[in-house]
Formats: sequence, structure tokens, C-alpha cells
Amino acid sequence: MKRSTTILIALFVVLAALAVWVMQRPGERSLSTASGDRLVEVDSAAVDALEVRGSEGTVRLERRGMEWFVTRPIEARANASTIAGAIGQAGSLRVKGIASAKREKHGLFQVDSATGTTVRMFAAGALQAAFVIGKPSDGFADTYVRKEASDDVALVAGSFGWTFNRTLRDWRDRTILAMPREEVREVLFQYGDTTFAMTFQDSVWYVDGRPANASAVEGVIGTLSNLTCDDFIDAPSGTKVAASITVAGQQLRLSREPKGTRWWVQSSAGPQWYVLESWRADQILKRKRDLL
Repeated sequence: MKRSTTILIALFVVLAALAVWVMQRPGERSLSTASGDRLVEVDSAAVDALEVRGSEGTVRLERRGMEWFVTRPIEARANASTIAGAIGQAGSLRVKGIASAKREKHGLFQVDSATGTTVRMFAAGALQAAFVIGKPSDGFADTYVRKEASDDVALVAGSFGWTFNRTLRDWRDRTILAMPREEVREVLFQYGDTTFAMTFQDSVWYVDGRPANASAVEGVIGTLSNLTCDDFIDAPSGTKVAASITVAGQQLRLSREPKGTRWWVQSSAGPQWYVLESWRADQILKRKRDLL
């Protein structure tokens, strides 16, 4: 056997041994026997406040009566279903094993305060649960999590970091209008000095007394009955109302985004301004000819 071949084989053996040692060293592969225990005990019905500190800062959410609100860094309505999903997820976290009990390993698993997502849940002012979500496992099937008061890094079943590490926008309620379709019996449109009405009479839709195009009308009603925004504008400037739509006692005031193609929308139900992408706004900004 040639000397060069012998050297290559020896090098391969050394590299293979090194790879095995790396994979088995204390760290990501040093898992204990799976326990199946819950990571934290959460009474989802009692939780009335939630704090999430992630890559974009801290968001605090509070329940007031039956509604949820963002209270930090701004005051705004929150998405109740998103919050319910997060609380439910916290209560269902199951530990598969312990990856490390060493504080110096926290950075490796991204469960330290600098790189992890810290979640705190409160009930009547008392801390009910607190944990730090780290990176997913190699196969993205599990996630590394640490109780905030513990050094133990647990491997928890599931990939769920996105459930908590959301932007402020994703925690907010994007609903502009929400109503049963059958309650919509009239829609008023105004573009400057031009006004017209779409009304439902004797099982037929009319536009200023003329029979309307049924499919066009259904498209408008379907969008208006569950109208959600694409983003939020908290301090708009230079708004000039270009159109308004009134439905079920609520008026939508629409302003074209300055130097843009999107629309800004404000409902008479509150001061918040919302952003609609042009394709979404086009579904409700109909002219009379579009509905006949």
C-alpha cells in the first residue's frame, strides 16, 4: 500500500473519531431519558397577562373583561385567538429530556436572555409561568426551552418558537369590520360629490334602483363582512379622505397612501388607522358601473 494512501486512511479514521466525539460531547446530544412531564403548569382560564421579550423588544398583553389588549409598547386591541393559541401551547409543552444543566451552555441552545424568547404569564398579578424558548433541534421537530429560574435546558416536543416570537403587528387585532353577511342590507358609497347606494330588497340587490350584478355584490359583501388589515398606521399625517363606505352603521374612511399604492382606512368605531394593500382595497372600492 502506498504511503499516501495509508496517510489518507489514517486521516479519515481520525476525522471520523472526531466527528463521533463532537456528536456525543455534553451539549446538543447529551439527552436524558424522555420524561413526558409538562414543562410548566398553566391555568389557561386564569391567565390575564402575558409578556414576551424577543428579538424586537418586549410586548405586554393584558385581558380586560373578555377582551385582550396590547399595553406595551403601545395601547391597541390584541388578537385574542393568537393569544389563546400561545397560552394553550405553553400548557401543552412536554419535556423529552434534559440537554444540559450548565449555565455556560445556555448560549449554545439560545436559551439565554440575549438570544432566547422569554415568556412570562401572570394570573391576578402573580407570575404563573416563565420560560425561555431557544433554537429548534437539528431536525426541527423539537425545541430547546429553559424555565427562567432554572439552569436546566430541556428538549421539548414540537417546533413552536414562532408561536411566541412574533412582531408587534402579529399580536395586534387586524379586524376592521366583522359582522354576519346576512345583516348587511345596505352599503353606501361616496367618492367626493358622487354617492350611490347598494340595497337589498325582496331578495334582490339593487344599485340606485337598478338590479345589481349578483356576483359583484357578493364579492363586496364577503370582503366587508370580514375586513382585515395588512398593517397599521399609528400616527398618520397628510390624510385626505378620498372615499367612504358605510355599512351596518359603521363608516369606513379611505385615504390614498401618500406616494404609495396602498390605502389607509379608519372606521367610525375608533381612532385607529389601518393599511390595506391595493388588491384588498380594490375588492370594496367599487364604482356604480362595477356593480351593475
